Amino acid sequence: MGDFIPQLVDEGKQPRVMLEYSGTLLHGLRQMGLNDVFDNLKRITCDPRYRSAVEWLGCAWGHPVAPSTPVQDFRLHVSAWQHHFAAIFGLEAMSRVRGFSPAEMALPNHPDTAYEFVKALKDCGYLWVLVQEHTVERPENGQGPERKHLPHRLICRNARGDEASIIAILKTQGSDTKLVAQMQPYYEAKGLSRWELAGKQVPPLVTQIADGENGGVMMNEFPSKYLEVMRECSGSSTPAMNATEYLEHLFAMGIQEKDLPALQPICQKRIWDRFKPGEGPERLAQEIEQLKKEDHRFHMEGGSWTNSISWVKGYESLLGPMERTSSLFYEKALKPGVPRNETRFRNALFHLLCSQTSCYRYWGQGIWTDYGREICRRLEAILTHDF
Repeated sequence: MGDFIPQLVDEGKQPRVMLEYSGTLLHGLRQMGLNDVFDNLKRITCDPRYRSAVEWLGCAWGHPVAPSTPVQDFRLHVSAWQHHFAAIFGLEAMSRVRGFSPAEMALPNHPDTAYEFVKALKDCGYLWVLVQEHTVERPENGQGPERKHLPHRLICRNARGDEASIIAILKTQGSDTKLVAQMQPYYEAKGLSRWELAGKQVPPLVTQIADGENGGVMMNEFPSKYLEVMRECSGSSTPAMNATEYLEHLFAMGIQEKDLPALQPICQKRIWDRFKPGEGPERLAQEIEQLKKEDHRFHMEGGSWTNSISWVKGYESLLGPMERTSSLFYEKALKPGVPRNETRFRNALFHLLCSQTSCYRYWGQGIWTDYGREICRRLEAILTHDF
C-alpha cells in the first residue's frame, strides 16, 4: 500500500484502503529491520497528499480473540496498540484512528464479556467497530441484520443492567480473501441502490476484509485488481470510501447515531427472553447453563469468521496456562499498582500480550501451541522472580 497509494494519487485517482496491523506485526517488522516499510507507511499515513486515502483501524496489540481473552487483559491490548501506533506515526495520526477491527472478527456474545468489550473500545475513544454479519442479531426477533450495508448500533448489556453501545459497520459474509482479491465489494456495490435511513436517501457501503497473506490470492491477485478498480471507480457514482469518511457524510446529512438500527451479539435474545438485565451474574450463569442443556447448539463463545472453530473447546492445554498467567499478572503487577514505566512491568506485559495471540490457539495442537505455552512459562518465571 505504501507504493500503490502514491502511484494512484499521483495519477489523479481517489484510492481508499483501511489497514489493520497488529502490534505483534509492527513489532516483528521492526525487529526484522524493515525500516523501508515503515518509511512507506509513514508517508501514506502522515503526508497530507496521501493520508485521506488511508484509514488505519485500531486493534488489540497481540491479536487475541476477544471472547476468551480475560477482559482486563483485552483492555491492556487495546491501549498498548494505541501507544505503539502513536510512537511510530505520531499523536495526530492516532487521533484519526476511529474504527476498531477485532482479531479474527471474533465478537464476544456472553453479555458480561460483550459489555466489557464495547466499554473498553468506547473508553479508548473508538467511534465504530467492524463486525461480521453472522455474529450479530436483531434484538426484536433474534434474526440476522436486514440491511447489512448500512451502519447499525451494537448494544451490549451485562448481568447488572449496565449498557454500552457503539456504531457497528458490518463486514459481509463470503470467501473473504478471494472476494477481496477480486475486489468483489466494488462490483456488489455497483448493483445496489440508495436506501432510506432516518427519512433520508443514503448510499449503502459494502465492506469486506481479508488477511493480507492468506491463500496466495491476496499477494498474487489483489495488487493488479486493486489498481484496476481504483482507477475505474475514481470519480464514478460508486466511489471507494473508508468507513469513518462514510459515517461523516451521514452525520453531515443530519443522521445521528440513535437513528441507526439496533443489533446485539448472537444468541442473546434467548437470554433476554428469560433473564432481566440487573438480576445479577449468578442468575445469568444459571440461565446460560439451562439453555446449554436444552440446546447443544447454544453457546456463549462468541462468533468469528472462522465459525467452525470454537476458540475455547479443544484449547484446554493452552487456555489453562493463559488463564493462570493472566491471574498471576493481575496479582503481581496490576493489583499492587506497579508503575507501568518500570522495565519489569513492561517486560511482563510484553509476554502477557504475546502469549494471547490467536495463532497459538488456531491450530489446537503442535508447534504453535507449544510456542504459546512456552511464552506463558517465561511470563510465569518473570512474575515469580522479578516481582
